[in-house]
Amino acid sequence: MQRIEELVRSFQEQELLLPVWFENEKLHFIDQKKLPFESDVSSTKDVNELALAVKNMTIRGSGAIGTCGAWGIYLAALQSNGDLKTILNAGTLLKQTRPTAVNLMKTVDEMLSVAKEEGEDLIDRVEQKTVEILERQLAFEHELGRNGAEMIEDGDAILTHCHSGALAGSGYGGRALSVIRKAHEQGKSIHVYTCETRPYLQGARITAYELKKFGIPHTLITDNMSGYLMSQGKVQKVVVGSDRVAGNGDLANKIGTYMHALAAKANGVPFYTATSSHTIDHDVEAGRDIEVEFRDASEVTSFQNRPIAPEGTHALYPSFDITPNDLIAGIITEKGVMVAPYTSTLQNLRATAGSRV
Repeated sequence: MQRIEELVRSFQEQELLLPVWFENEKLHFIDQKKLPFESDVSSTKDVNELALAVKNMTIRGSGAIGTCGAWGIYLAALQSNGDLKTILNAGTLLKQTRPTAVNLMKTVDEMLSVAKEEGEDLIDRVEQKTVEILERQLAFEHELGRNGAEMIEDGDAILTHCHSGALAGSGYGGRALSVIRKAHEQGKSIHVYTCETRPYLQGARITAYELKKFGIPHTLITDNMSGYLMSQGKVQKVVVGSDRVAGNGDLANKIGTYMHALAAKANGVPFYTATSSHTIDHDVEAGRDIEVEFRDASEVTSFQNRPIAPEGTHALYPSFDITPNDLIAGIITEKGVMVAPYTSTLQNLRATAGSRV
């Protein structure tokens, strides 16, 4: 437990916006559904409660729920005093929470492979792997931020969708906001258009919150304004995050991403996704093979438990959509910016990055 506590202290000294952290023998996490008006922190020692928080989107964002794969296995190891069967069951539970998010799946599998190694110090091995994954994820954010910032020019207005920032990652900038934050820190004069992102309004509630905290000029727009702004020449780049990238470069991201990509293509605006190599799923050939999570229709017909549609109204909520690779100007990773043809460039990335991709 000492290494975990030292890591968390180090993160806190860096003034990161941590979505999840371990302190006083408990896991703590911010309820992202209540931001920005309430900063409600929950605590648990139970992997079942952590899994529920991921499933109901109290904790959300591909990077954050990816690290929950590590935190969950660590909790299960502590809770069970290193019982492997309990740990394996926890892995199954965690992987069932958000089926589209490959980061979570890969992290759980990586943790379980360490837990299943021979030896008596199972908890120690799991703790060490948790520290390694958390340090790696934070390093990814800084590296992909630097790589992506090279795509941003002084004076650019950048459109982003949903929330792919610090609280959706390891605390620095997540995916898309790592790029935007690095460009801002480099002294580039930029402006961000953040889409509100129905039905949870992550863009309005959390992206705007983080941009304000980082001191980055921004304007909130409704999701259906992006095409108009691009047609008026008010947007020079689009940068979004990702929940899964197929082996051919097709992108699974928050519902609404596809329509922004179409508008960008029609108006000659470069469309980028920022992601870690861990989010690229080489076992999935194309976007058509990605399982898209469908959430309860009540999340569309209500907001924060208040109805916004007549009783009995039918609604549909696919949580993600698929953006074809021909609409994507580049895939920004910690290894560099991948460009078409994506099948070959992503295969090269896999070869150079090893088993962690």
